[in-house]
Amino acid sequence: MHAGQRARKSAVLTGHLKTKQMEAIVIEKLHKELLAFWNDQNAAGMTSLFAEDANVIGFDGSQMNGRSQIEKQLKQVFTDHRTARYVWKVEEIRFLDSQTALLRAIVGMVPPGKKELNPATNAIQSLIAVRQNNHWEISLFQNTPAQFHGRPELVDAMTNELRKLI
Repeated sequence: MHAGQRARKSAVLTGHLKTKQMEAIVIEKLHKELLAFWNDQNAAGMTSLFAEDANVIGFDGSQMNGRSQIEKQLKQVFTDHRTARYVWKVEEIRFLDSQTALLRAIVGMVPPGKKELNPATNAIQSLIAVRQNNHWEISLFQNTPAQFHGRPELVDAMTNELRKLI
């Protein structure tokens, strides 16, 4: 391979990496908007981020399937409860292919009227985003309790890491 070919290959790779970095920023923004809408108790805003056939698995294992059910159940949650506020840290964004990305984050929640995290509500969030018509949407969102049964030092470490974000 001569110098011109190496330069073109390098430019293509650099462009590909920049595109992936820009796409990762979009995926991270999607997660940020999701949690900001939660913090604002905005069911319609949250729902707008989901694909029509999306699935949500809640902290308690409840499931919501399809955009209309997601919006209906979120509206009910926000009507019936004053929800805690999320703080979060994205741990990973990985592209499974050019149209699919996985985001993993750790989250904690600050109860209404409080200033400290409630370690009992720490969670690991997984979000699968899909690109449809050049637009990223959430296909799957799962919020799994991070209780680390029998390992309180891991709960403490996660809580301390999230406390820095308050």
